[in-house]
Amino acid sequence: MPLLVVGSVALDSVETPTDRRDDVLGGSAVYFAYAASYFTSVRLVGVVGEDWPPEHTELLQQRGIDTAGLQVVAGKKTFRWRGKYLPNMNDRETLEVHLNVFGEFDPVLPEEFTRCQFLFLANGSPVVQMKVLDQCPGARLTVADTMDLWIREQHDGLMALLKRVDGLVLNDAEAKLLTGDENLVRAGHRIREMGPRFVVIKKGEHGAMFFSEHETYVMPAYPTEDVIDPTGAGDSFAGGMMGFLAEQGNFEPKTLKEAMAYGTLVASFNVEDFSLDRMKKIERADLTRRMEEYRRMLSF
Repeated sequence: MPLLVVGSVALDSVETPTDRRDDVLGGSAVYFAYAASYFTSVRLVGVVGEDWPPEHTELLQQRGIDTAGLQVVAGKKTFRWRGKYLPNMNDRETLEVHLNVFGEFDPVLPEEFTRCQFLFLANGSPVVQMKVLDQCPGARLTVADTMDLWIREQHDGLMALLKRVDGLVLNDAEAKLLTGDENLVRAGHRIREMGPRFVVIKKGEHGAMFFSEHETYVMPAYPTEDVIDPTGAGDSFAGGMMGFLAEQGNFEPKTLKEAMAYGTLVASFNVEDFSLDRMKKIERADLTRRMEEYRRMLSF
């Protein structure tokens, strides 16, 4: 089934302890869409400026991603982010953020996009996320991402959003901030009580945790030896997870668990190079082989 993602499309400048890249393709919707495209057809909604390289759009289209919802604003600039990773490759410093056109993002979905039954609201303002929900009344599964900025500055809007979505994806620091609880198990359940049917807490190199009314489990990370650039790992995880769910056409407990595993594996490839460089070199068969290794690793 087609999967719709709405979120940021960006040009990133990334510095790690050993290398750097400037003005590479990035953004939450981009990483998500590319990861999900291994499993299902994807429709992307975002906004860029006239400085947006057209070859980036062509790259997405080559993966079968429908970019009819990608708006190009004349005379304006694309969202840009510059960051630096610390030696542990888990923590990073944001050096510059220029929202540019993304700061005025007010998505209007193409009519065909509004009929998608699987919807992911990538990281963005809860106000914007709810506007997207209003345009997709028939969606069977709606999942949102969020971040510390919205937890602090648009808390009421986020609380309203959580009552309207089926799932929420966020990282461990954000879960603690949202609930005021340092215990992730309690935090996960408390967030679920705020409205969503399930909650996924990303823990970086330590995997991810899943919470629903009847299930709680931890999915370990795939042991990746060469972590080159973690940018977009969380969005790639969400893309792999949602892409598999859309492919299967359901979100039953067994499907959700397998989707979590696929999300973990897509993210493990993503971190092995800058931007989408590693992802461009793999296909579904590579994910299948890594899934076989992952299953053996978890079998005891």
